[in-house]
Amino acid sequence: MTTDALLSVQGLRTWFHTDAGVVKAVDGISFDLSRGEVLAIVGESGAGKSVTAMSIIGLVPDPGRIESGKVLWKGRDLVRLSERELRGIRGAEIAMVFQDPMSSLNPVHTVGRQISEMVRLHRRLPRRQAQDRAVEMMELVGIPHASRRAGSYPHEFSGGMRQRVMIAMALSCEPDLLIADEPTTALDVTIQAQVLEVLQEIKQRTGTAILLITHDLGVVAGMADQVVVMYAGKPVEKGRTADVFYRSRHPYTLGLLSSLPRVDLRDAGQRLRPIEGNPPSLVHLPAGCSFHPRCRFARCPGPCSEEEPSLGTSDHCAACHFSEEVARVEVAMMHDATGEPAVREARRPSS
Repeated sequence: MTTDALLSVQGLRTWFHTDAGVVKAVDGISFDLSRGEVLAIVGESGAGKSVTAMSIIGLVPDPGRIESGKVLWKGRDLVRLSERELRGIRGAEIAMVFQDPMSSLNPVHTVGRQISEMVRLHRRLPRRQAQDRAVEMMELVGIPHASRRAGSYPHEFSGGMRQRVMIAMALSCEPDLLIADEPTTALDVTIQAQVLEVLQEIKQRTGTAILLITHDLGVVAGMADQVVVMYAGKPVEKGRTADVFYRSRHPYTLGLLSSLPRVDLRDAGQRLRPIEGNPPSLVHLPAGCSFHPRCRFARCPGPCSEEEPSLGTSDHCAACHFSEEVARVEVAMMHDATGEPAVREARRPSS
Protein backbone atom coordinates (compact mmCIF):
# COMPACT_ATOMS: atom_id res chain seq x y z
CA MET A 1 0.00 0.00 0.00
CA THR A 2 1.40 3.38 -0.98
CA THR A 3 1.47 5.95 1.79
CA ASP A 4 -1.06 8.23 0.09
CA ALA A 5 -3.49 5.49 -1.00
CA LEU A 6 -7.08 6.05 0.05
CA LEU A 7 -8.03 2.52 -1.01
CA SER A 8 -5.60 -0.38 -1.32
CA VAL A 9 -6.86 -3.73 -2.63
CA GLN A 10 -4.33 -6.48 -2.02
CA GLY A 11 -4.61 -9.98 -3.45
CA LEU A 12 -8.41 -9.98 -3.38
CA ARG A 13 -10.07 -13.31 -4.21
CA THR A 14 -13.85 -13.67 -4.38
CA TRP A 15 -15.15 -17.11 -5.32
CA PHE A 16 -18.62 -18.55 -5.79
CA HIS A 17 -19.13 -22.12 -4.59
CA THR A 18 -21.74 -23.65 -6.89
CA ASP A 19 -22.99 -27.15 -7.69
CA ALA A 20 -20.99 -26.99 -10.94
CA GLY A 21 -17.79 -26.12 -9.13
CA VAL A 22 -15.91 -23.13 -7.76
CA VAL A 23 -16.33 -19.99 -9.88
CA LYS A 24 -13.23 -17.86 -9.32
CA ALA A 25 -14.91 -14.57 -10.23
CA VAL A 26 -12.05 -12.48 -8.81
CA ASP A 27 -8.75 -14.25 -8.37
CA GLY A 28 -5.96 -12.07 -7.05
CA ILE A 29 -6.53 -8.42 -7.98
CA SER A 30 -4.43 -5.67 -6.39
CA PHE A 31 -4.38 -1.89 -6.89
CA ASP A 32 -4.04 1.41 -5.03
CA LEU A 33 -6.31 4.42 -5.48
CA SER A 34 -5.42 7.86 -4.14
CA ARG A 35 -7.64 10.81 -3.29
CA GLY A 36 -8.86 12.71 -6.35
CA GLU A 37 -7.72 9.96 -8.73
CA VAL A 38 -9.74 7.93 -11.26
CA LEU A 39 -8.94 4.23 -11.66
CA ALA A 40 -10.75 2.21 -14.31
CA ILE A 41 -11.26 -1.55 -14.31
CA VAL A 42 -11.95 -2.78 -17.85
CA GLY A 43 -12.65 -6.09 -19.55
CA GLU A 44 -15.35 -8.17 -21.19
CA SER A 45 -18.57 -9.16 -19.44
CA GLY A 46 -17.76 -11.80 -16.84
CA ALA A 47 -14.19 -10.61 -16.34
CA GLY A 48 -14.83 -9.89 -12.64
CA LYS A 49 -15.18 -6.10 -12.73
CA SER A 50 -18.50 -5.74 -10.89
CA VAL A 51 -17.68 -8.51 -8.40
CA THR A 52 -14.53 -6.58 -7.51
CA ALA A 53 -16.64 -3.50 -6.78
CA MET A 54 -19.19 -5.47 -4.75
CA SER A 55 -16.38 -7.10 -2.78
CA ILE A 56 -14.96 -3.72 -1.81
CA ILE A 57 -18.23 -2.59 -0.22
CA GLY A 58 -19.12 -6.00 1.23
CA LEU A 59 -22.14 -6.75 -0.95
CA VAL A 60 -21.07 -10.02 -2.58
CA PRO A 61 -24.26 -12.03 -3.29
CA ASP A 62 -24.62 -15.65 -2.18
CA PRO A 63 -23.05 -18.12 -2.75
CA GLY A 64 -20.02 -15.88 -3.18
CA ARG A 65 -17.53 -15.06 -0.49
CA ILE A 66 -14.18 -13.37 -0.14
CA GLU A 67 -11.64 -16.18 0.15
CA SER A 68 -8.55 -14.11 0.85
CA GLY A 69 -6.96 -10.71 0.44
CA LYS A 70 -7.35 -7.29 1.97
CA VAL A 71 -9.40 -4.20 1.16
CA LEU A 72 -7.67 -1.43 3.10
CA TRP A 73 -9.79 1.71 3.41
CA LYS A 74 -7.90 4.50 5.16
CA GLY A 75 -5.84 1.75 6.76
CA ARG A 76 -8.81 -0.37 7.94
CA ASP A 77 -9.40 -3.79 6.38
CA LEU A 78 -13.03 -3.77 5.22
CA VAL A 79 -12.98 -7.55 4.81
CA ARG A 80 -12.69 -7.94 8.58
CA LEU A 81 -15.41 -5.45 9.54
CA SER A 82 -18.85 -6.47 10.74
CA GLU A 83 -21.95 -5.75 8.67
CA ARG A 84 -22.90 -2.97 11.09
CA GLU A 85 -19.51 -1.31 10.67
CA LEU A 86 -19.74 -1.62 6.87
CA ARG A 87 -23.17 0.05 6.84
CA GLY A 88 -21.59 3.06 8.49
CA ILE A 89 -19.07 3.31 5.65
CA ARG A 90 -21.36 2.58 2.69
CA GLY A 91 -22.96 5.76 1.46
CA ALA A 92 -21.13 7.95 3.96
CA GLU A 93 -17.51 7.28 2.92
CA ILE A 94 -17.84 4.96 -0.10
CA ALA A 95 -20.79 5.41 -2.42
CA MET A 96 -21.79 3.42 -5.49
CA VAL A 97 -23.63 4.30 -8.68
CA PHE A 98 -25.15 1.12 -10.07
CA GLN A 99 -25.52 0.13 -13.69
CA ASP A 100 -29.33 0.35 -13.91
CA PRO A 101 -30.78 3.39 -12.12
CA MET A 102 -34.38 2.30 -12.69
CA SER A 103 -33.90 -0.87 -10.65
CA SER A 104 -31.89 0.98 -7.99
CA LEU A 105 -34.42 3.75 -7.34
CA ASN A 106 -37.65 3.11 -5.41
CA PRO A 107 -40.54 3.70 -7.84
CA VAL A 108 -43.04 4.71 -5.12
CA HIS A 109 -40.99 7.53 -3.56
CA THR A 110 -39.99 10.84 -5.07
CA VAL A 111 -36.33 11.24 -5.99
CA GLY A 112 -36.01 14.14 -3.56
CA ARG A 113 -37.20 11.98 -0.70
CA GLN A 114 -34.81 9.18 -1.61
CA ILE A 115 -31.82 11.53 -1.66
CA SER A 116 -32.85 13.26 1.56
CA GLU A 117 -33.33 9.92 3.34
CA MET A 118 -29.73 9.04 2.50
CA VAL A 119 -28.58 12.31 4.07
CA ARG A 120 -30.73 11.84 7.16
CA LEU A 121 -29.42 8.31 7.63
CA HIS A 122 -25.72 9.16 7.45
CA ARG A 123 -25.53 12.83 8.41
CA ARG A 124 -28.37 12.97 10.99
CA LEU A 125 -29.75 16.19 9.52
CA PRO A 126 -33.29 17.45 10.27
CA ARG A 127 -35.85 16.71 7.57
CA ARG A 128 -35.93 20.25 6.17
CA GLN A 129 -32.15 20.52 5.91
CA ALA A 130 -32.00 17.10 4.29
CA GLN A 131 -34.56 18.19 1.68
CA ASP A 132 -32.55 21.32 0.95
CA ARG A 133 -29.45 19.14 0.59
CA ALA A 134 -31.29 16.92 -1.91
CA VAL A 135 -32.16 19.92 -4.08
CA GLU A 136 -28.60 21.23 -3.80
CA MET A 137 -27.19 17.90 -5.00
CA MET A 138 -29.66 17.71 -7.88
CA GLU A 139 -28.52 21.16 -8.97
CA LEU A 140 -24.89 20.06 -8.65
CA VAL A 141 -25.36 17.22 -11.15
CA GLY A 142 -27.15 19.47 -13.62
CA ILE A 143 -30.83 18.57 -13.17
CA PRO A 144 -32.83 21.63 -14.28
CA HIS A 145 -35.56 23.06 -12.02
CA ALA A 146 -34.23 20.91 -9.20
CA SER A 147 -36.54 22.27 -6.50
CA ARG A 148 -39.56 21.25 -8.57
CA ARG A 149 -38.16 18.00 -9.96
CA ALA A 150 -37.33 16.80 -6.43
CA GLY A 151 -41.03 16.05 -6.14
CA SER A 152 -41.03 13.84 -9.23
CA TYR A 153 -40.91 10.04 -9.33
CA PRO A 154 -38.20 8.00 -11.09
CA HIS A 155 -40.43 7.06 -14.03
CA GLU A 156 -40.88 10.77 -14.80
CA PHE A 157 -37.17 11.12 -15.62
CA SER A 158 -35.26 10.07 -18.72
CA GLY A 159 -32.50 7.47 -18.42
CA GLY A 160 -29.81 10.11 -18.34
CA MET A 161 -31.61 12.14 -15.67
CA ARG A 162 -32.17 9.02 -13.55
CA GLN A 163 -28.45 8.37 -13.71
CA ARG A 164 -27.85 11.95 -12.56
CA VAL A 165 -30.23 11.32 -9.66
CA MET A 166 -28.19 8.25 -8.70
CA ILE A 167 -24.99 10.31 -8.82
CA ALA A 168 -26.63 13.03 -6.71
CA MET A 169 -27.69 10.44 -4.15
CA ALA A 170 -24.24 8.87 -4.08
CA LEU A 171 -22.56 12.24 -3.55
CA SER A 172 -25.07 13.62 -1.06
CA CYS A 173 -22.98 12.59 1.96
CA GLU A 174 -19.70 13.79 0.42
CA PRO A 175 -18.02 10.37 0.14
CA ASP A 176 -14.29 10.10 -0.37
CA LEU A 177 -14.76 7.36 -2.99
CA LEU A 178 -17.37 6.98 -5.70
CA ILE A 179 -17.68 3.57 -7.37
CA ALA A 180 -19.37 3.93 -10.77
CA ASP A 181 -20.40 0.55 -12.21
CA GLU A 182 -21.02 0.95 -15.96
CA PRO A 183 -22.59 4.40 -15.40
CA THR A 184 -23.23 5.06 -19.12
CA THR A 185 -24.09 1.60 -20.50
CA ALA A 186 -27.79 2.15 -21.22
CA LEU A 187 -27.45 5.76 -22.38
CA ASP A 188 -27.11 7.25 -25.85
CA VAL A 189 -23.84 8.88 -26.82
CA THR A 190 -24.94 12.46 -26.08
CA ILE A 191 -26.23 11.59 -22.60
CA GLN A 192 -23.12 9.51 -21.94
CA ALA A 193 -20.98 12.57 -22.54
CA GLN A 194 -23.13 14.65 -20.20
CA VAL A 195 -22.96 12.09 -17.38
CA LEU A 196 -19.18 11.75 -17.75
CA GLU A 197 -18.84 15.52 -17.69
CA VAL A 198 -20.77 15.55 -14.41
CA LEU A 199 -18.39 12.98 -12.93
CA GLN A 200 -15.37 15.00 -14.07
CA GLU A 201 -16.76 18.18 -12.55
CA ILE A 202 -17.55 16.42 -9.28
CA LYS A 203 -14.01 15.05 -9.07
CA GLN A 204 -12.49 18.48 -9.70
CA ARG A 205 -14.78 20.29 -7.26
CA THR A 206 -14.79 17.81 -4.38
CA GLY A 207 -11.59 15.77 -4.81
CA THR A 208 -13.61 12.55 -4.72
CA ALA A 209 -11.72 9.49 -5.93
CA ILE A 210 -13.55 7.44 -8.57
CA LEU A 211 -13.38 3.72 -9.26
CA LEU A 212 -14.82 3.33 -12.75
CA ILE A 213 -16.09 -0.08 -13.85
CA THR A 214 -16.59 -0.19 -17.61
CA HIS A 215 -15.98 -2.01 -20.88
CA ASP A 216 -15.96 1.27 -22.83
CA LEU A 217 -12.36 2.14 -23.58
CA GLY A 218 -13.38 5.53 -24.93
CA VAL A 219 -14.72 6.44 -21.49
CA VAL A 220 -11.49 5.22 -19.91
CA ALA A 221 -9.31 7.27 -22.25
CA GLY A 222 -11.20 10.43 -21.36
CA MET A 223 -11.39 9.97 -17.59
CA ALA A 224 -8.99 7.51 -16.00
CA ASP A 225 -5.56 8.12 -14.51
CA GLN A 226 -4.89 4.39 -14.03
CA VAL A 227 -6.23 1.26 -15.71
CA VAL A 228 -6.54 -2.35 -14.57
CA VAL A 229 -7.40 -4.78 -17.38
CA MET A 230 -9.16 -7.96 -16.20
CA TYR A 231 -9.63 -11.26 -17.99
CA ALA A 232 -11.30 -14.38 -16.56
CA GLY A 233 -11.22 -13.01 -13.03
CA LYS A 234 -7.55 -12.01 -13.06
CA PRO A 235 -5.73 -8.72 -13.65
CA VAL A 236 -3.67 -9.13 -16.82
CA GLU A 237 -2.30 -5.60 -17.22
CA LYS A 238 -2.22 -2.44 -15.17
CA GLY A 239 -0.56 0.93 -15.28
CA ARG A 240 -1.08 4.58 -16.13
CA THR A 241 -3.71 5.06 -18.81
CA ALA A 242 -1.30 6.40 -21.43
CA ASP A 243 1.06 3.45 -20.90
CA VAL A 244 -1.68 0.83 -21.14
CA PHE A 245 -3.27 2.42 -24.21
CA TYR A 246 -0.16 3.36 -26.18
CA ARG A 247 2.37 0.82 -24.93
CA SER A 248 0.19 -2.24 -24.36
CA ARG A 249 2.06 -5.22 -22.97
CA HIS A 250 -0.67 -7.90 -22.95
CA PRO A 251 -2.26 -9.46 -26.06
CA TYR A 252 -5.74 -9.12 -24.54
CA THR A 253 -5.31 -5.37 -24.07
CA LEU A 254 -3.96 -5.11 -27.59
CA GLY A 255 -6.97 -7.10 -28.83
CA LEU A 256 -9.44 -4.81 -27.07
CA LEU A 257 -7.82 -1.74 -28.60
CA SER A 258 -7.53 -3.32 -32.06
CA SER A 259 -11.25 -4.11 -32.11
CA LEU A 260 -12.16 -0.42 -31.77
CA PRO A 261 -12.68 1.89 -34.77
CA ARG A 262 -9.93 4.51 -35.08
CA VAL A 263 -10.79 7.81 -36.73
CA ASP A 264 -7.17 8.47 -37.63
CA LEU A 265 -7.04 5.26 -39.70
CA ARG A 266 -10.49 5.20 -41.27
CA ASP A 267 -9.12 6.18 -44.69
CA ALA A 268 -6.28 3.65 -44.60
CA GLY A 269 -8.45 0.64 -45.34
CA GLN A 270 -7.92 -0.89 -41.91
CA ARG A 271 -10.35 -3.61 -40.86
CA LEU A 272 -11.35 -4.11 -37.27
CA ARG A 273 -9.68 -7.18 -35.77
CA PRO A 274 -11.99 -8.77 -33.18
CA ILE A 275 -10.62 -11.09 -30.52
CA GLU A 276 -11.32 -14.60 -31.77
CA GLY A 277 -13.12 -17.12 -29.59
CA ASN A 278 -14.98 -16.66 -26.31
CA PRO A 279 -13.98 -16.09 -22.69
CA PRO A 280 -13.34 -19.37 -20.83
CA SER A 281 -15.55 -20.96 -18.19
CA LEU A 282 -14.48 -19.69 -14.78
CA VAL A 283 -15.09 -23.18 -13.43
CA HIS A 284 -12.80 -24.89 -15.95
CA LEU A 285 -10.03 -22.45 -16.81
CA PRO A 286 -7.39 -23.45 -19.36
CA ALA A 287 -3.99 -24.54 -18.04
CA GLY A 288 -1.26 -21.94 -18.12
CA CYS A 289 -2.34 -18.50 -19.29
CA SER A 290 -6.15 -18.28 -19.38
CA PHE A 291 -6.00 -16.20 -22.56
CA HIS A 292 -3.76 -18.53 -24.57
CA PRO A 293 -6.57 -20.27 -26.55
CA ARG A 294 -7.49 -16.88 -28.06
CA CYS A 295 -4.01 -15.37 -28.27
CA ARG A 296 -2.20 -14.85 -31.56
CA PHE A 297 1.13 -14.63 -29.71
CA ALA A 298 0.74 -17.96 -27.86
CA ARG A 299 3.47 -20.63 -28.05
CA CYS A 300 1.70 -23.96 -27.69
CA PRO A 301 2.94 -26.37 -26.62
CA GLY A 302 5.15 -24.20 -24.50
CA PRO A 303 5.01 -21.79 -21.57
CA CYS A 304 1.67 -20.25 -22.57
CA SER A 305 -0.24 -23.52 -22.15
CA GLU A 306 1.84 -24.88 -19.29
CA GLU A 307 2.79 -22.04 -16.93
CA GLU A 308 0.60 -19.25 -15.57
CA PRO A 309 2.40 -15.91 -16.02
CA SER A 310 2.75 -13.56 -13.06
CA LEU A 311 1.63 -9.95 -13.27
CA GLY A 312 4.69 -8.35 -11.74
CA THR A 313 4.92 -5.31 -9.49
CA SER A 314 6.27 -2.52 -11.70
CA ASP A 315 4.32 0.65 -12.44
CA HIS A 316 3.29 -0.80 -15.81
CA CYS A 317 3.08 -4.59 -15.78
CA ALA A 318 1.38 -7.42 -17.66
CA ALA A 319 0.77 -11.11 -16.98
CA CYS A 320 2.26 -12.38 -20.25
CA HIS A 321 5.29 -14.53 -21.03
CA PHE A 322 5.96 -12.41 -24.12
CA SER A 323 4.99 -8.94 -22.91
CA GLU A 324 8.13 -7.37 -24.39
CA GLU A 325 7.24 -8.76 -27.81
CA VAL A 326 3.67 -7.47 -27.50
CA ALA A 327 5.01 -4.01 -26.69
CA ARG A 328 7.22 -4.06 -29.81
CA VAL A 329 4.27 -5.06 -31.99
CA GLU A 330 2.20 -2.24 -30.54
CA VAL A 331 4.87 0.28 -31.51
CA ALA A 332 5.07 -1.22 -35.02
CA MET A 333 1.29 -1.05 -35.45
CA MET A 334 1.29 2.65 -34.61
CA HIS A 335 3.40 3.23 -37.73
CA ASP A 336 1.56 0.77 -39.98
CA ALA A 337 -2.09 1.43 -40.80
CA THR A 338 -2.94 -2.22 -41.38
CA GLY A 339 -0.75 -3.76 -38.71
CA GLU A 340 -0.49 -6.93 -40.78
CA PRO A 341 3.33 -7.16 -41.21
CA ALA A 342 3.83 -6.73 -37.48
CA VAL A 343 1.18 -9.32 -36.66
CA ARG A 344 2.61 -11.86 -39.09
CA GLU A 345 6.05 -11.37 -37.56
CA ALA A 346 4.65 -11.88 -34.10
CA ARG A 347 3.09 -15.19 -35.07
CA ARG A 348 6.40 -16.82 -35.90
CA PRO A 349 7.43 -19.23 -33.17
CA SER A 350 10.61 -18.34 -31.39
CA SER A 351 13.62 -20.45 -32.24
